[in-house]
Amino acid sequence: MVVLSELVNFKISEGSSSSSSTHVHSSSTHHQRYDVFLSFNGVDTSHSFTNNLHKALIDANISTFLDDEEIETGEDLKPELETAIEASQASIIVLSKNYASSTWCLDELVLILEQRMTSNHIVIPIFYHVEPTHVRKQQSSFGDAMAKHKQTMEAETDANKKSQWAEKMDQWNKALTAVANLKGTDVKGRAEREFIEEIVKDIYRRLHVPLRTAQPFLIGMDNHINFFTSWLKDGSSHTADILTILGIGGIGKTSLAKYVYGLHCRDFPTSSYIEDISRICVGKFNGLLDLQKQMCNDLLKTSSMQIHDVSIYTSKIENLLARKRVFLVLDDIDSLDQLDALLGSKGFHPGSKIIITTKDTWLTESCALFKTKIKPKHAKHFLEGLNWIESRHLLCFHAFMCNYPNGGYEEVSDKLVKYCQGHPLALEVLGKSLRNRDIAYWEGCIEGLKKESGSHINNVLRMSFDSLPYNNDKELFKHIACFFVGIDRDIAETILNACDIKTRAGITNLIDRFLLSIGWNNELKMHQLVQEMGRFVVRQESLDKPWKRSRLWCHKESFSVLKEKKGKGNLVGLVLDMRMLEKENLGVLVELKTDALNLPMENLVALDMSYSNIELFVGSNSNPHRDEKRQKLDGSCLKEKRRIGTNSWESKIQMMYEFGIFSTIGRQLSSTRDRVV
Repeated sequence: MVVLSELVNFKISEGSSSSSSTHVHSSSTHHQRYDVFLSFNGVDTSHSFTNNLHKALIDANISTFLDDEEIETGEDLKPELETAIEASQASIIVLSKNYASSTWCLDELVLILEQRMTSNHIVIPIFYHVEPTHVRKQQSSFGDAMAKHKQTMEAETDANKKSQWAEKMDQWNKALTAVANLKGTDVKGRAEREFIEEIVKDIYRRLHVPLRTAQPFLIGMDNHINFFTSWLKDGSSHTADILTILGIGGIGKTSLAKYVYGLHCRDFPTSSYIEDISRICVGKFNGLLDLQKQMCNDLLKTSSMQIHDVSIYTSKIENLLARKRVFLVLDDIDSLDQLDALLGSKGFHPGSKIIITTKDTWLTESCALFKTKIKPKHAKHFLEGLNWIESRHLLCFHAFMCNYPNGGYEEVSDKLVKYCQGHPLALEVLGKSLRNRDIAYWEGCIEGLKKESGSHINNVLRMSFDSLPYNNDKELFKHIACFFVGIDRDIAETILNACDIKTRAGITNLIDRFLLSIGWNNELKMHQLVQEMGRFVVRQESLDKPWKRSRLWCHKESFSVLKEKKGKGNLVGLVLDMRMLEKENLGVLVELKTDALNLPMENLVALDMSYSNIELFVGSNSNPHRDEKRQKLDGSCLKEKRRIGTNSWESKIQMMYEFGIFSTIGRQLSSTRDRVV
């Protein structure tokens, strides 16, 4: 059965394009002191929801104005609040039960909406246990509040003041109607923590605010942070500085670089953070092009035209870096091609700072940039494991939510700290997986680790996987590790739910064990070592016979299985990109026919055939309504469908719903980037 729901397009701001929003952000930073202004009625939310939201925004490096002073009804809006609204890029309006009872809140609302009309001010309404229609039509508590304001106006004996009240009442009514018509979010029926996380991500995406990693993950990093801060502020202007962070996987390179970037990116006129470079380049045929485009967009602060050649993008990047003072972070570099494409060889504008994270000590100074006459200054910074005190602190933070072991847990905690050998990722994963467990469970964990051979970190990660309470969670983890890292969460959930995988509780369980995280663009994220562990679990299903495994993610293995028509039995999903085989110079010229899948098409859940040679969809569905509808389609209709193309999710979804289950997929699968799940 084909199951794909609507794809929701995200807009940067209401009534404006992404480019205009970015322009406002860049051109008015000298006048704007806050990212967000919070408008709320403290009677309803100040000691719960609003405080939690404010803390989450601050933790995400989103500067937020919150005024927690109460004001009596009828008082004028304080001048500092007017200034704060005008000095903010966005406003979050918490429309709660008693919001309209405060004239102060209503005055804020009017001013916020004026800002929206005149300066592309972003407005996000939150309907906090109220119905949008009650706000729009001033009904229920909003109707009661406006009726009381009207009584106050009618009781006014001073003609001038009564006229002012009438004018304000008209403004308030229009503002409530207008804000209710904007796209907002509703807390009803949802966990408050998840709801707040969604709001923060929304703001982050709209404002392009740099992410600041949460402090707990940086336990033991104070000295490193101080070193980087000093390096960034040394005032060097003679030549660009490059600092390479070195260390084994999971030691904290990315977390440190991301944190430092969040602290200091605003000290530079232009900045860009490019994350997870090696995995993106390995996993996507056009991965390097996508990263180049991201960097250009960041440096230009606008969307650039699509270019399909790495060398052309490299030339464009070189010119940008030569004329702009930039702060650039390149995370997880593992090849010279990546460095050459993202840095070029022409050098940088004086005062620029570049941070590179990698596992290879020789890589940075081997790139084209260091083969020029004027070489940039370069320093290496090695990250080693945490010391004993820092290690126990990190383990206890995740296991007990404090800095020290609970009573009776001292000995087992010390044993696990010793086993992890100061590795932050191992300590974090273990701590989360042991939270709220009794001492006997901890002892069992220790005994299990002692029996395992291989690296300590892989043993820890595997034990965390084995401790997942439900088989559903284990299958979900393997699906994500093999296919869905970097994929939008909503799209992944739609596909997995159709495969009878329960994602709502399952994803939460994986996040709680540090086996999964959600990126700020709503994508599914895994630490590379965690993903490797998940794929190792699948590979163990059959080491020498890939067709007997449940999942195939290696393009070469997928091609071999399809070519030999062995894709049956345990196989539930595979990824194949023929261009990746060509990229590896394997000389693949064989065309694959659709019967190579050995796959009952009635079991097909999703088919991603972007850039394929598909010519026609023909449906086969027992639904009489759809059969009748298909019979009415003549050749011209089908040609029109073909012209829609298959390179966008919207068109694919449209065709999936239009034709139902596919019995004929297309002419061939050669020279495509196809994903079958």
